[in-house]
Amino acid sequence: MTSSVDAPPGSGGRREPGDRPGAGGKIRPQEARRNGWAVVRLAALAGVLLAVVVAGIVLGSVRLPLADVVRALAGRPTPPGDWAIIHEVRLPRTITATFCGAALGVAGLQMQTLFRNPLADPFVLGISSGASLGVAAVVLLAGSAADVEAFGSGLGLVGDLTSVTAACIGAGLVMAVVLAAGRVVRSSTTLLLLGVMVSYLVSAGVTVLLAGASPQRVQEYIEWGFGSFEGVTWPDLHVLVPVLTLGLIAGAASIKPLNALLLGERYAATMGIRVRQARVLLIATSSVLAGSVTAFAGPIWFLGMAVPHVARSVLRTADHRLLVPGCILIGASMALAADVLAQLPGQDILPLNAVNAVLGAPVVVIVLIRASRRSSQL
Repeated sequence: MTSSVDAPPGSGGRREPGDRPGAGGKIRPQEARRNGWAVVRLAALAGVLLAVVVAGIVLGSVRLPLADVVRALAGRPTPPGDWAIIHEVRLPRTITATFCGAALGVAGLQMQTLFRNPLADPFVLGISSGASLGVAAVVLLAGSAADVEAFGSGLGLVGDLTSVTAACIGAGLVMAVVLAAGRVVRSSTTLLLLGVMVSYLVSAGVTVLLAGASPQRVQEYIEWGFGSFEGVTWPDLHVLVPVLTLGLIAGAASIKPLNALLLGERYAATMGIRVRQARVLLIATSSVLAGSVTAFAGPIWFLGMAVPHVARSVLRTADHRLLVPGCILIGASMALAADVLAQLPGQDILPLNAVNAVLGAPVVVIVLIRASRRSSQL
């Protein structure tokens, strides 16, 4: 029996030897039944995601009849206005929210397992701060929108790709620093603290840029910081979707080391896992997922922290063979639900991160209280 410190986040602090995912031992009948029910719950989560996808296309500041949506998706004649809303606004936004939510869910699960910290999220290592610094350097240092456009043209970029490229560069630089540290530092706790310090240092640079920028530039940067799935276009999706798909595949490939790391790095080493290489792989995967989302949609908060807790609570397992697909489904559903709720008031669209906080914070509080009660009863 292990202590609550060694147990995975949200597991209640107690694991039996036969319950170790990937431990190589025989799976007990009770564990097999739990996994069977978890598969049923995964199927139900897939149904929920499908329903939320339909709601994301139908609902918004302008509500569309479901029949018109079905005709448009089937390629049948629809009113020109409805067709434009569906194909140019709703579909790109829905696809973006689906992939971004799934990416943040998996990245958050990786970070919480790697650092064995229930409060870890995809941005704990400063990736979002690096992306923010890149955007701040372009938006806040430019004297006008024309200057931003001229800067992007000089790099062969147009439109929002200037900010996207700047965000990718900033996130990439921070990721390089963290990966270099991950090869040298032995303790994951020390690496976590280094990532937090890097985040503070980069945030200080953003603060300096904000202090010297014009009010108009500051307002544009603040609006970017709200987070939004709405500004992503079809050309953007041609880049975003393949990158996130590869990141999710890499996340699925990390299931074995994640299961081994549940009981600590020493246990993982005894299972034949190369801990340093696994750590670098997990950091790189999480950084690519979180950095790509931030570059195209801005910093999306709370999802990366909340989704893994919801997945553990719903699936009632710590096995990453079930948690990874669960985080993909729940992350996509929560991101879409938050986006739909942000669009419902009408012309005054709510900031996405505000809706994420309203949805995510109570969920995390409830899950943590329940986990604490289970732990106290053992």
